[in-house]
Amino acid sequence: MTKQAAMKARPVRPGRPRDPQLDERVLHATRELLASVGYQATSIQAIAREAGVVASSIYRRWPGKVPLVEDAIFALDVGFIPDSTGDVRADLLTWTKLFLHQAADPAARAAIPGLLSAYHDDVGSYQRLLDRGEQPTRAAIQQVLEAAVANGQASPGCDADTLFELLRGATLMRALTCGLDDAEKFCGQIADALVAVARNPV
Repeated sequence: MTKQAAMKARPVRPGRPRDPQLDERVLHATRELLASVGYQATSIQAIAREAGVVASSIYRRWPGKVPLVEDAIFALDVGFIPDSTGDVRADLLTWTKLFLHQAADPAARAAIPGLLSAYHDDVGSYQRLLDRGEQPTRAAIQQVLEAAVANGQASPGCDADTLFELLRGATLMRALTCGLDDAEKFCGQIADALVAVARNPV
């Protein structure tokens, strides 16, 4: 048997499995640094020191700072998707609270402006966020809207993407400027506004 044939015949050993505990240490360290020193000062080296790991361990799991920060503050791929209740106002209120609380988290408030700047310079980064984070959310809101149309709580002419953009824009700006100040009142007002749009699309 030739050396080349022997190499082909040799069984392929699986790589070292990821350690969920190490992953969580890195994500926790990232959130802590974002909240305490801000986005610019939160480097891979700083995260490695905070987590007590070597930087190469982080790079084996995340290709760079932006995807690591995304995972730390957005919980991509494992995000909570609320079940639709059939009550469009209740469902949209749940989504409004979820969006606001996520964006108002201290780590997220520190990271979002930096991420927006990174997305401006790297379209691929934002596309990754769309694929992993936004698209599942848009699909869930589409289901809420379809259920609302079916039971007469929304107009067939309403567009789920419009609701998503209004919801994201309102909660993001509120989170960055006011945090969770008077959150209950704000969320109720936004939910009412979204219901009005769902029932009477322009």
